[in-house]
Amino acid sequence: MSAFPERARVVIVGLGGIVGASVAHHLIERGWDDIVGIDKSGIPTDIGSTGHASDFCYCTSHDQLSTWATMYSVDFYEKMGHYSRIGGLEVARVGDDERMMELRRRCDSGRAFGTNVRMISAAEAKEKFPLLEQDQIQGAMWDPDAGLVTPRSQTVAGKLVDQAEKTGKLRAFSNCPALDLVQENGRVVGVTTPRGTILADKVVVCAGLWGRLIADMAGEDLPVMPVDHPLTFFGPYDEFSGTGLEIGRPLLRDQGNSAYMRDTGDPSTTEGGQMEWGYYYEKEPRMVHPRDILEKHQSRLSPSMRDLVLDDVIEPLERAMELTPILAELGFNQSHSFNGLLQATTDGGPSLGESRKLRGLWYAVAIWVKDGPGMGKLIADWMTDGRTHLDHHGVDYARFQDFQLTEDFIAGRCEETARKIYNPPIHPREPFGNARGIRRSPFYEREVDLGGHFMELGGWERAHGYAANNHLLDKYADRVPVRENEWDNRHFWRVSNAEQLEMSSDCAIVNLSHFHMTDISGPDHVALMEWLCAAKIGGDTMIGKGIYTHMLDDDGMVRADFTVFRMADRCRLVNGADAGPRDLEYMKRTAQDRGLDVTITDVTEGYTTIGIWGPNARETLKKVVADPAGLDHDAFAFAAIKPIEIAGKPVTAFRISYVGEQGWELHMPYDDGLAVWDALRDTGVMAMGVETYANSRRLEKSLRLQNADLHTQYNLLEADLARPRVKEADFRGKARHLEYRARDHQPAMLCTLVMTDNIDSHGVARYPVNTMPVMDPDTGAVLVDDLGRRSYTSSQAFGPSLGKNIMLAYLPHDYAQLGRSLQVTYFDEPFPVEVAGVGYAPLYDPQNLKPRS
Repeated sequence: MSAFPERARVVIVGLGGIVGASVAHHLIERGWDDIVGIDKSGIPTDIGSTGHASDFCYCTSHDQLSTWATMYSVDFYEKMGHYSRIGGLEVARVGDDERMMELRRRCDSGRAFGTNVRMISAAEAKEKFPLLEQDQIQGAMWDPDAGLVTPRSQTVAGKLVDQAEKTGKLRAFSNCPALDLVQENGRVVGVTTPRGTILADKVVVCAGLWGRLIADMAGEDLPVMPVDHPLTFFGPYDEFSGTGLEIGRPLLRDQGNSAYMRDTGDPSTTEGGQMEWGYYYEKEPRMVHPRDILEKHQSRLSPSMRDLVLDDVIEPLERAMELTPILAELGFNQSHSFNGLLQATTDGGPSLGESRKLRGLWYAVAIWVKDGPGMGKLIADWMTDGRTHLDHHGVDYARFQDFQLTEDFIAGRCEETARKIYNPPIHPREPFGNARGIRRSPFYEREVDLGGHFMELGGWERAHGYAANNHLLDKYADRVPVRENEWDNRHFWRVSNAEQLEMSSDCAIVNLSHFHMTDISGPDHVALMEWLCAAKIGGDTMIGKGIYTHMLDDDGMVRADFTVFRMADRCRLVNGADAGPRDLEYMKRTAQDRGLDVTITDVTEGYTTIGIWGPNARETLKKVVADPAGLDHDAFAFAAIKPIEIAGKPVTAFRISYVGEQGWELHMPYDDGLAVWDALRDTGVMAMGVETYANSRRLEKSLRLQNADLHTQYNLLEADLARPRVKEADFRGKARHLEYRARDHQPAMLCTLVMTDNIDSHGVARYPVNTMPVMDPDTGAVLVDDLGRRSYTSSQAFGPSLGKNIMLAYLPHDYAQLGRSLQVTYFDEPFPVEVAGVGYAPLYDPQNLKPRS
């Protein structure tokens, strides 16, 4: 046994699971050494979820990062000789049309992100999986790359650790739990264990089910919750006796029943000679806080394998027997069946990245076997380079706000996501039902009285339209279509489009209280913002201006966009509700790393914002301000910020527009918001929902959205947001940005597409809400640029001013041509589209009040 080390470069807590082992492997690949891995169990783990995981992989996610992580992991397992690429089916039962459409939607996502999934008939499904009752299903999706980690992911974890130890760059210690984190000046500097304290530069938490207990040592929580997952076994099943196979037939997912099934191969193999049937509780998920998980000596099987009562799953099991009668014919193996704990999360995604409390403490939690190696690579790249090759905003632990990391919020949201692990299909706009009403604007009750149709973002209740404006549907009936398809219409209110048209003929106010606001002050606050922002922030001439700008990463790619209010004594960063928390943490870390003397404060809940826009916005606002002349065009320049007074309340007015119409953002202290709202409403101005601002007019105006159209796979020039000249001052990513500017042309451009025919094969007009692949209509191939980036729609909405479906998508240089005919698929059905704009190209000009031809 090797001597217990006193220090290391990196300590991995939870080395024995597939995630910890993958992190160690990939850190070594990136040149790291002096790594110590510890685990409270054996290595590989004999108590964690890796020890009992079903180990199957499907490449069927609806987001690019998750899809990539699974595909990378599948290839990784296969190269190690531990993967059976046997394929997998997902079936839709007769009568379950929603599931059938979900499978078709997965084909769209698969094309967009590079998988090989496709729809097949019920007969083809029966041919691939003879145990199916063909008359029970209407069709299926086939994933030829789906398969099983063999013989176990636990085996792979052990092999990775053994290989890493042989390099001399990893030392592993089993049965050695982390008892505490050693901290100094806001940094983690070591880990205390029963065998001694290891001082370390960095600590990576890969402790799976117990990750929250490690985070608690840092004074924070993780948005995850272990939940029971019934795994049942039936046998004996000798179909593959003598073959030596770990699995003989394709995987089968029956997600409409929240279940899956697979055989375990030859009886002589690891767990062979059985049929495994797994289920996810839909009605009453069995949640358990990590502190309540039993210790190894207290549990019958292992701490992550809890007792299962068959009666608890009898109803879905009986449905499974209708689909695959073999389960009824085989005997139930009670001794092998159990509830295996896995992790549900508050938003369905894992948490990776640096701690919000302790620098140098990293998390990699809530990661399934199908993504383990891929996420391990992301962590290693992130720790090495400060970035990942795919934008990681969706998994970044910094994405969460403080209220989202409270125990009650975590428990409630995790229970909601646990109910939906497999079923029903999740709509792209689907709101959470749990933990609502956390943040409300000061005029929320006024919006309720208007019949607001509320959705939530960043905890804020946002009305997307108002029932009080339903009379406008008669006025604009010929321009606002009725969405016949339920999916297209779900979580959408038709009145929103009518509100937009009314705003463009007069004016309207909109609740923008969801803005995330951060104040940056102190002696070096300008220096920090000048370094982080691509636009000029420094200099006295910038005081009193609102500056739309971007943060780039070290590779010159777009990391963030926002507006900076340059004031005499500070900068105020006005950001989106979802992007704000990450940018806040990023600024704090950057200031610390550069030794800058700044104070960075989240002031989001101290202020509120109202937008007023439309051709009559100036005249309407003049009715309520103390100095009407101060709003005149010559007195109030575009992008200027000035103090005004409304209803006796101080307001900071910012002349800007995110909807193309003339107008202002009005910023004020939260407690003054109601008086300002009421004063504006007393003029008779219409309240308009945020749908126009966030989606429909945004796309008519070719305006980009961070974390959708803007992310770290593309640069500012490809997004067509680069300034005419590069500022003299240095800024992060400047060198690479200059390299991109020197190109003859960019590899891709963000283009605006319009759907030229939206009638589907059933004669129904469609209004897409999903991500769609963009293809060459002649070949049917998804467009791929010279850097290997695939084309898909990053935003989509119906534009009532144009009467067309509008989309944004990055297109390869050769396809970024005005008028070029292309194709998308929506629910696996092709639709023609045309390139209507290359780069920033508004399709609607509010100044002329008519669409561009």
